[in-house]
Amino acid sequence: MAVQGGRTGLDRFFKITERGSTVGREVRGGLVTFVTMAYIVVLNPLIIGSFSAQDAGAHKDLFGNILPVPQVAAVTALIAGVMTILMGVVANYPFAMATGLGINSLIAVSVAPQMSWPAAMGLVLLNGLIILVLVLTGIRTMVFRAVPPALKAAIAVGIGLFITLIGLVDAGFVRRIPDAANTTVPVGLGIGGSIASWPTLVFVVGLLITGVLVARRVRGAILIGVLVTTVIAIILEALVNAGPAGGTNPKGWNLGYPALPDRIAGWPDLSLLGQVNFDAWVQVPAITAALIVFTLILTDFFDTIGTMTGLGKEAGLLGRDGELPNTGKALFVDSLGAVAGGAGSSSSNTVFVESASGIAEGARTGLANVVTGLLFLGAMFFTPLYEVIPVEAAAPALVVVGALMISQVREIDFTDFKIALPAFLTIVVMPFTYSITNGIGVGFISYVVIQAVTGGARKVHPLLWGIAVAFVAYFAVGPIQDAIG
Repeated sequence: MAVQGGRTGLDRFFKITERGSTVGREVRGGLVTFVTMAYIVVLNPLIIGSFSAQDAGAHKDLFGNILPVPQVAAVTALIAGVMTILMGVVANYPFAMATGLGINSLIAVSVAPQMSWPAAMGLVLLNGLIILVLVLTGIRTMVFRAVPPALKAAIAVGIGLFITLIGLVDAGFVRRIPDAANTTVPVGLGIGGSIASWPTLVFVVGLLITGVLVARRVRGAILIGVLVTTVIAIILEALVNAGPAGGTNPKGWNLGYPALPDRIAGWPDLSLLGQVNFDAWVQVPAITAALIVFTLILTDFFDTIGTMTGLGKEAGLLGRDGELPNTGKALFVDSLGAVAGGAGSSSSNTVFVESASGIAEGARTGLANVVTGLLFLGAMFFTPLYEVIPVEAAAPALVVVGALMISQVREIDFTDFKIALPAFLTIVVMPFTYSITNGIGVGFISYVVIQAVTGGARKVHPLLWGIAVAFVAYFAVGPIQDAIG
C-alpha cells in the first residue's frame, strides 16, 4: 500500500493517527470487543430459538413453529459481522453491532406467540424502515443533538453501571433470590451470600487480574485478562468438573464451556435469511400491531442514541459542542441493522454497549469494527471454538469498563437539582430496570417536567417535549392496550 508523508492509505481512510491510535491498538480493541460480545451468538439462539418444538420451554409462535437454534446462531453471526463492518467503514467508529437483547426478548415472549415468526420479524423490519426514514429526514440526528450535555454524561454513567450489572449477573456474582416474593431483597451475593461456585470464583480472580493489569497500564490489559482467565477456567474445569449451568446445576458455567471442543468448525445453515412477511397486520388487530411497532421504534431509537453517546464520550470522540461527528452516518447504519435483523430472522441489530471494552483497550476508529466484524463472520464456521470462552471469563472486562465509564459523572452539576434529579434517575433506572431505553425515558420526562415548572421551559429543546410525551405513551402501553380491549 502506498505511503504518503509517513501515513498509509489505511491510516488515512480510518484516521488512525489523527485520532491518536495505532493499527495495533485498533486490532487489539476489535478483538477484545468480539470476545466480550461473542456470547450473543450463543445467547440469541437460546432466547428466540429452540432445539425442538417438543421441548417444554420451546419458543413457539402462534402456529407452534420454532426457529432452530443452529440456524439462528448462523444468521446472528452473519448479520452482526456484516453490520459491524459496515459501521466501521461507513461511519468510522469502533461501535460494534449485534442482536439487541431487549428487542429479541420482547419478540420471543410477547410478539411471536400472537403471530407467526415471519410476521413477527416483519414488524422488526418495518421498525427498521421507519427509523431509516427518521434518519434520512434528519429527525433522528436532531434528537441526538437535542439531548442536554448533563443528560449525555448521565447516559454514559448509567450505561457503565448497566454493563457492570450485566457482568456481575452473567458471572453469577449477583443472583436473584429464589424466594424473592417472601423478602424485601430481590437479589443477593452468589448463593446464600457466598460466591458458592467455581465459575464465579474464576470471575473474581479474573476481575482482580484484569483490574491489576489496567491499573498498571499494561498494553492489552483487558484482552490479556480475558485470555488468562479462560486458561484458568479450562484448567479448573478439568480438575473440578463443575459442568454447564442448568435448572439442576446453578453452580455450573453460565454460558460457554471451558473445555476443548469435540470439533472446531462446521458449515453454517443460513436458511432463515428472507423468511419474513408482513402478515402481522392480518394475524392480529391493526392497533395491536401498531403498538408493537411503536414500542420497537422507541426501544431501538433511544437505545442506540444512549449507547452511542456513552461510547462516544468514553472514546473522546465528541466534538467541542458535545456532538458526535458523522452522527447521521452512524445512525443510518444502525437503522439498517434493524432492517437486516428482521430480514434475517435474528431480530433487530443495534450498537452494542460491550464495544466499550474495545474502546477501553484503545480502539478509536472503524478499523476495530472491521476486525470485530470479520471475527463474527468467522464465528459462523468456528462456533465450537469460541464457545470455549465462558461468560465468567469475559464478564470481568464489563465490570472494569463500567468502572472506567462512571468517571463521566464529574461532568454533571449535582448542586443544581433541576439537573441532578433527571441525571440521577437516568443513571439508576438503567441498571435497576435492565434497560437503557427506560433510563433515558425517565430522565427525559423528569427533565422536561422539572424545567417546565421551575421557569426553565425555554431551555428545553422543542423536540424533547415531543419525546417526553412519546415516552409517557411508551411506559403506558399496557394500560393503553387494556383500554382498547
